[in-house]
Amino acid sequence: MRHALATLLLLIAAGCSTPDAFTETDQQRVTAEVDSMLHAYLDAMREGGLEAEFAYLDSTDAFFWVPPGYDSWISFDSVAAVLRAMAPTLRSMDYRWQSLRIDPISDDRAIYTGTLSGAVTDTSGQVTNLSIIETGTVIRREDGWKLLNGQSAVLPVEESG
Repeated sequence: MRHALATLLLLIAAGCSTPDAFTETDQQRVTAEVDSMLHAYLDAMREGGLEAEFAYLDSTDAFFWVPPGYDSWISFDSVAAVLRAMAPTLRSMDYRWQSLRIDPISDDRAIYTGTLSGAVTDTSGQVTNLSIIETGTVIRREDGWKLLNGQSAVLPVEESG
């Protein structure tokens, strides 16, 4: 009986495959891919405005975001409505990452935290300088890395002069 039990356990163990290790090389690759996506995201907004964000947002039901000034998360549909309403009021936006930390979790997920600063110009020519802190999760989808969830908050901007 003991021999049969040991053989059964050995067969079960042999039949179970262990997941491939997420190596340091894999982590570096994911970090580089996410870094590239997050910089491309800001470049796209600089070139195409707020609606350029849609290419970088995960549109599944898993998406949520806590925008600056909100005290709870909102869904993709709500974020989309805000972006579409605000887009016509802006002439340009120019944000740059000031700091960015990316922590790969797996081959298809990573978390990031960073600060970005820049200027937003509305259609009347009014320029608003902003500094934002943001943290989020990104996920690899068939069409590339997407923002899955996170939160942003406006930081005080130091006035020069």
